[in-house]
Amino acid sequence: MPAPLPASPNPLDRLWLTEAVRLREEHAGPLDDAEANRQARAQGGALPDLIEHRALWLARRDGLFDALRHWRQGAKLAGYALMLLALVTGAGLALAALGDGIRPVNVFWALGSLLGLNLLTLLGWLLGFVFAGDASGALGRLWLWLSEKLARDARALQLAPALLTVLEQRRLGRWLLGLGVHGLWLVAMSSALVTLLALLATRRYGFVWETTILGEDAFVGLTQALGVLPSLLGFSVPDMAQIRASGDLADGVESARQSWAGWLVGVVLIYGLLPRLLLALLCLWRWRRGRAQLRLDLQLPAYRLLRERLQPPSEHLGITDAAPAELHAPNAGAQLDGSEGAVLVGIELDQSQPWPPKLPKTVADAGVLDDREQRRRLLEQLTRFPPQRLAIACDPRRSPDRGTLALIGELSRCAAQSRVWLLQPPAGEALDSHRLHDWHQALDSLGLPHSGSAPMTWLETGHD
Repeated sequence: MPAPLPASPNPLDRLWLTEAVRLREEHAGPLDDAEANRQARAQGGALPDLIEHRALWLARRDGLFDALRHWRQGAKLAGYALMLLALVTGAGLALAALGDGIRPVNVFWALGSLLGLNLLTLLGWLLGFVFAGDASGALGRLWLWLSEKLARDARALQLAPALLTVLEQRRLGRWLLGLGVHGLWLVAMSSALVTLLALLATRRYGFVWETTILGEDAFVGLTQALGVLPSLLGFSVPDMAQIRASGDLADGVESARQSWAGWLVGVVLIYGLLPRLLLALLCLWRWRRGRAQLRLDLQLPAYRLLRERLQPPSEHLGITDAAPAELHAPNAGAQLDGSEGAVLVGIELDQSQPWPPKLPKTVADAGVLDDREQRRRLLEQLTRFPPQRLAIACDPRRSPDRGTLALIGELSRCAAQSRVWLLQPPAGEALDSHRLHDWHQALDSLGLPHSGSAPMTWLETGHD
């Protein structure tokens, strides 16, 4: 069964989450991905890498990592439930085949009970594999359905379709679900074999065969033909005299008990358990081989549209000039070159607020952000060169609107540590206590420390 999702997703999980994000956008519309695109561009790499970085950032933000963990837990529970069902089914088949030991066991009725359903489902799997290309069967679809139901997370709705979409790329779905199907039947036949051995070891059974329209020769030939392979492994096979004697309820049955018991166990092992084991190993080999070759399908319309947002046009034209080491800082602030350990930035400050304040030499001034372009450039730069400490200055005379709080959140995620500086009003003005309370409440909800005093000591030294 799938293991819990690790902190760093493996390649399959990365593709899985990427497809889940794509399907979510197809059904619910484009997501707010400005920060995700910026983070992806900062990571760099080829287009598939950029798409994965973007999707993983959105997955973390929107809780898809937790949803995947819940889905895996549901998959485990569904797997355990199906394994329990397989164990009970196998034991039930053996009990039904041998009965209570009071009446003799019809060997071919017993064989049909032990192998009939298994062979029919195996034939169905082979026909589906060859002609339909879908060999998952009802058990595979049942497992996926149970996994989704047991996950109990509405965010996991797109995970099962996303997984199937990823696996369709190299037709791996049939191998993975085939592994599950054959694994369950392997458990069922193992349970039947163990139960069969336990019953034969603790009860006294007689074995007979009966017919109305067929002759003895047909049963003799069939019994000996089925016993060829088990005999190679050392299992006993009734001889012709014992087979003929077992057709008479009144004579000769006692001497053939052990031979019939060994024959029955050997036939179940060879024709029931061994094929499922070999097919499970084949599915496992093909699954592991194909999984290493999985890639994003960049021909999907959603991924083609992302190309323009994640790769600058200059890259498409083959321009290889190095990016400038310095980006323009808004409002004539000190230019950031990626070496700063501490940065101060203001948000929508008017002329009544003197700026910049006197800063220690180790603190860089990023200026005042007044428009969308300034915000974009600074966020791009901070994403590429994250500072150790970032102080964000705000004017608490303004209302803490949604856009300002979103910008503060984006800025704070670009630094290892962040603080909000709520500036004091100019001389002769007073702060609205209700508005200030709204600021405190909003910043507390973001989990950001804030203060009305200048954080210069903290910016310079890292502590107050």
